[in-house]
Amino acid sequence: MGKQCTTLMALPVKAAGAVDEYRFVTATGAQAGAGANALGVSEFAAATGEMVSVANLGTAIVEAGAAIAAGAAVQSDADGRAVTKDAGATVARTLEAAAAAGDFIEVALIPN
Repeated sequence: MGKQCTTLMALPVKAAGAVDEYRFVTATGAQAGAGANALGVSEFAAATGEMVSVANLGTAIVEAGAAIAAGAAVQSDADGRAVTKDAGATVARTLEAAAAAGDFIEVALIPN
């Protein structure tokens, strides 16, 4: 899995709690929960109260929470990782496949 991306815009957000690197983040600075809307993807980890850069336009690297097919619509899992969309908000579309949880994949962001 690649670690390249084309981020067109990233916004600084104050972390509302611990935020892991390459996870979906909400507009309020929290790591996204299962099926939640997301502003984008964290570009690095941050502790509560720290500023974190959130990629929200273009493509980003995100950690997968399970195997995902290339081209799949994805949502956040309970840990802010990408999983195949079920009933949650569509926050990105995969540009490559993830073979298993823990893979890092490039996604086209769909902020909402």
